[in-house]
Amino acid sequence: MSDLPEPGSVFLLVDDDVRLRERLALALRDRGYGVHTADGPTAALAKHAERPTHAVVDLRMPEGSGLDLVAALLEQDPDLKVIVLTGYGSIATAVDAMRLGAVNYLTKPADADMVLAGFARGEAPPLSEAPDYAPPSLARAEWEHINRVLEDCGGNISKAARKLGMHRRTLQRKLATFPPRK
Repeated sequence: MSDLPEPGSVFLLVDDDVRLRERLALALRDRGYGVHTADGPTAALAKHAERPTHAVVDLRMPEGSGLDLVAALLEQDPDLKVIVLTGYGSIATAVDAMRLGAVNYLTKPADADMVLAGFARGEAPPLSEAPDYAPPSLARAEWEHINRVLEDCGGNISKAARKLGMHRRTLQRKLATFPPRK
């Protein structure tokens, strides 16, 4: 377990949600950290020239996937510590983020303390070793599978519905519901 990021560390916050991004930036600045913000992958890659030590990247942005951005940022700077932040958490995307080199994966809403703790924890232990690990319910596994297929199809609902063998409207109905808790 590593310590909290050093005061003076520089963060790159990449999220299309202006309120979340600016609130998190303000909270980190109040704690003595340098902060650069970006609303998408293109702006983030431009800001990366300012050499941040830590990055918080949203998973889903209109301009592109946060996972692609994680790969690009780590290709430019392998020492960068990255956390993926998402409102659509799933085991599949968490595994993808960790494979790409992210040190943690957090679900929204997240505040500055949660982000700093995420960096302090470093790599999360495997889910099977977590003390309160329980396999996901069938409903949760289905929801995660649907979202993984949708992501593989680039967000194209018709294409994902064909791959899943269901009607497009059925898929839309399933996507409109909140993810099962367990």
